[in-house]
Amino acid sequence: MAALSAWFWSERFWLPHNVTWADLSEQAPGVEYPKPAHLFTALPLALGIFGVRILFERFIASACARSLHIHPGVGRRAQPNAVLEKVFTSITKNPDTRHLDGLSKQLDWDVRKVQRWFRHRRNQDKPSTHTKFCESIYYVNDSNILLLILVPWMWDTRHCWYGYPYQPLSSGMYYFYVIQLAFYWSLMFSQFTDIKRKDFRVMFIHHLATVGLISFSYANNMVRVGSLVMCVHDASDFLLEAAKMANYAKFQRVCDSIFIVFSLVFFVTRLIIYPLWVLNSTMFESWDIVGPYPSWWVFNSLLLVLQGLHIFWSYLIARIAIRAVSRGKVSHYLYISSHNSWQEIWSIPPNRTSVTEPHL
Repeated sequence: MAALSAWFWSERFWLPHNVTWADLSEQAPGVEYPKPAHLFTALPLALGIFGVRILFERFIASACARSLHIHPGVGRRAQPNAVLEKVFTSITKNPDTRHLDGLSKQLDWDVRKVQRWFRHRRNQDKPSTHTKFCESIYYVNDSNILLLILVPWMWDTRHCWYGYPYQPLSSGMYYFYVIQLAFYWSLMFSQFTDIKRKDFRVMFIHHLATVGLISFSYANNMVRVGSLVMCVHDASDFLLEAAKMANYAKFQRVCDSIFIVFSLVFFVTRLIIYPLWVLNSTMFESWDIVGPYPSWWVFNSLLLVLQGLHIFWSYLIARIAIRAVSRGKVSHYLYISSHNSWQEIWSIPPNRTSVTEPHL
């Protein structure tokens, strides 16, 4: 076990040349450097955040929803039928013509009655607007931009690398990182109680990857540039949740306006600020000031993959936004996961055929 730990925490991989873990452990009085063991603090905190979220959604968010006349209504339920329920749960939720004809003969029901049962049964599992509103109002509080305004590397990214890796960890940056990590751990926990969506596995992998990236940047003391990455991604996410809330409350013009602002902020932060500000610092400024080493290559490779996703997501948003503008309405719901997974669903008005955009 000791050999495995020594291999995993190899100084040749994690640290710049001529720097050892022993060097980082020799701290002056009052100076603290990031230690991987600090990250374990996030686990109990994540459970606490998960509990706070449950209470927040149940008492505060629910009251806000009711004040906007969004009530936890109960939709029409499908009548109990063991045969159809077995088909629904184990075979298909959208039976084709062959299945419909067979079930119609087996139950002596009209085909339209069978179709109606499956439609009601599918709708039965869908979350109410009240539930979705409460979930969005919780996420709209997740923005940390203001916490970084006073740090010097916010305005001059070269400060991310001056003196690296001998950069003391301030108490504020420690709590910032631990809370961010705990938040993403709590998202992984809450996925099992949240609205069940088709991209469950993708979102779970996304949250797991985010936890890995945050932990990776903390372990080798890249917390300064890591905080900038999180700042860029938090800049637009709360706007999307606000647009969803306006949509659930049927404030369509407000929804459209917020979505336009969200789109602009997203494009600016992900396609301009992120590559010209963050990637420029991690790839070029760090090369000049610190020099490359193995974990440096890994970290920058992951950030480049993230930029590729930004381009792809921006294309999806632009395409969907153009379609929405042409119809004059943004509807149903749209998601972005921050920390960086996407799904946007735009519906045509009820009197026309529904079209759903592809999702990631």
